[in-house]
Amino acid sequence: MARLKQTRIEQRLDDYILKTGLREHPAQKALRAATAKHPRGMMQIAPTQGAFMALLVQAIGAKRCIEIGVFTGYSALSVALALPPEGRLIACDVSEEYTAVGRKFWVQAGVADKIDLRIGPARDTVAELLAAGEAGRFDFAFIDADKSNYDAYYEGCLRLLRPLGLIAVDNVLWGGSVADPAHRDQDTMAIKRLNAKIRTDERVSMCLLPISDGVTLAMKRGA
Repeated sequence: MARLKQTRIEQRLDDYILKTGLREHPAQKALRAATAKHPRGMMQIAPTQGAFMALLVQAIGAKRCIEIGVFTGYSALSVALALPPEGRLIACDVSEEYTAVGRKFWVQAGVADKIDLRIGPARDTVAELLAAGEAGRFDFAFIDADKSNYDAYYEGCLRLLRPLGLIAVDNVLWGGSVADPAHRDQDTMAIKRLNAKIRTDERVSMCLLPISDGVTLAMKRGA
């Protein structure tokens, strides 16, 4: 099989992409700078990924979104900025400390009222939404939280999505570990299982893209 043709992203090229390949709101730049100082700053999504997700949200005309895993809020900010005035994002995370970093930047960008932050286990939040009759009423979902629960998050979000709605799953390459048989830790194996599951899941159309640490897009097929 022919090797996939891909350009290696070195620092000089990465700098060029950041300069010419996306349009960041000042609040996004400020939040990114603040998160870079955080001890776990590497958990933040790349700005190009945020721009990609924002474009997807606009392309499908999304108004109702859910995010599983907020960290300091850059992804939530990216999605909220792309939503129309009446759009809303339910943002799920277990950490008051991490999410507090981003709240002032949500306010700065004028989108705080679009983000419904829910602190607590995301599986519980999803279950509550489903119990409240919210199945099939969401347009877009982003999953970027604890890997051991990725399958549960995927299944829950799939139920919440309308037909032709999109799920974006982050970290599906896991630093390359998914392609290394020597890596058999819990997180790597959970991601590998979900990758394999989505690959054969007839409920969705899918594509795994080598953006940042890997993003899988799964579009829920129509009834």
